[in-house]
Amino acid sequence: MCRNIRTLHNFEPSATDEEIHAAALQYVRKVSGTQKPSKANEAAFARAVDEVAHLTGHLLAELVTTAAPRDREVEAERARERAAKRFGRAA
Repeated sequence: MCRNIRTLHNFEPSATDEEIHAAALQYVRKVSGTQKPSKANEAAFARAVDEVAHLTGHLLAELVTTAAPRDREVEAERARERAAKRFGRAA
C-alpha cells in the first residue's frame, strides 16, 4: 500500500492538493489496515484522511531547504528506468 506515497517536498511545481490528499489516503489506509472502511468507520476514516492531508500541507509549506527544486519529469524518468531495470522491461 505505501509504495504509492511519494516524496512531495522540494519539487517544482509544488505538490498539488490532489497529490497531498492521495498520500494522506495511502497513509490512513496503511495505518488502519484497510483499503475501504466499513460504513461504521467511514466517517472516522474520511476525517483522518482530511486531517492528515491538512497537516501535510502545513508541513510542506513550512519546510525549508537550500537544495534546488527537483524536476518532476526528470524524477519520473529515473523511476521508469529503475522499474525497467528491476522488472526487465524496456523503459
